Amino acid sequence: IGFEYSKWHANDAVANLIHYLKEIADQEANYPGKVVSIILDGENAWEHYPENGYHFLNALYAQLSDHPEIELTTYSSHLRSSDIKVQKLPNLVTGSWVHGTLSTWIGSKDKNRGWDMLCDAKQCYDDVKNTGNLSDKKIKQAKHQLSICEGSDWFWWFGDYNSAESVSAFEVLFRSNLTNLYKILHTTPPDYLSNIFTCGKSSPTDDGTMRKSE
Repeated sequence: IGFEYSKWHANDAVANLIHYLKEIADQEANYPGKVVSIILDGENAWEHYPENGYHFLNALYAQLSDHPEIELTTYSSHLRSSDIKVQKLPNLVTGSWVHGTLSTWIGSKDKNRGWDMLCDAKQCYDDVKNTGNLSDKKIKQAKHQLSICEGSDWFWWFGDYNSAESVSAFEVLFRSNLTNLYKILHTTPPDYLSNIFTCGKSSPTDDGTMRKSE
């Protein structure tokens, strides 16, 4: 769904997915009480589909909801309605689909600089909040603004492997949102928030979709 079906006719793509789900269903003896998880990074796929995925999604949900052997559910609903025994995981690997590391979000000079700036802002938020001088309304406003600054996709774009235009847009917005947070906290924003800290390049190799493994 994320990388292949956008190149197919919607009905063919849906038929192919249903085919694979049916193959899994036919293995009932090997996987009793099974659930097939379809997990997709929310917005990325649809810009590559005709009409932003309108035709594919309509066909997909129509066929899934009408299929006699497929039941649509969520994790919570399935757990409530079944006798599945929940087990603890002894360990959990890094939860990134980008070659299993967090390098898309942290590690490079520019990304780390972004994190440093966010940590400064979070420390300021904590310090001001702990003084008790902010009204409940202001604390709520500051918390909302902080949550905007903490969005992971800011750090996705920082660095020189994305286009200069895209990096510039996100970089400016990130500094602007941090600045707004300081203002809500009635604190003078640091001088460094007036300075550009990351730039892209004119010929990105990945064009913002996924970093190549190094």
